[in-house]
Amino acid sequence: MANVSIKFNGKEFLLSCEDGQEEHLEELLIQINKKFNDLKNDLGNLGENKLLLITAVKVMDEYYETKKKVEQKKEEIKNLSNKFRELKSLIYEYRDKKENEINSLNEDHNKLKNEIDMNQKNYEKLISEATNEITNFVEKVNLENLS
Repeated sequence: MANVSIKFNGKEFLLSCEDGQEEHLEELLIQINKKFNDLKNDLGNLGENKLLLITAVKVMDEYYETKKKVEQKKEEIKNLSNKFRELKSLIYEYRDKKENEINSLNEDHNKLKNEIDMNQKNYEKLISEATNEITNFVEKVNLENLS
């Protein structure tokens, strides 16, 4: 345990604290002393006990106001977090929908490509058959002309 000597309202006090917390304790006491002296200047000398009580009430009021603001911020963070999760869900849903559309378009593309390939083969077969028939017809005509 460490000891810290402080001056409050013109009196010396020796306070104990955990080792390493001396500077923090001094900072707290500076703030309390400032609040006490500000109230003393604003309200006059009401007596040390009453000024200490008013200082304690003021410090607690600030503490509860700060606590309330922290709770409000926590609620805001919670709401933002929920909105973020909702937005994230919508993004994933949108991504999945677009991936399904892309897959569907790819399938349609492949079907169309296969249909074009099949039509081209049928067209080539038709051309080949027509060529063969024309060739047969010409040969037949040539044979008839020769006879």
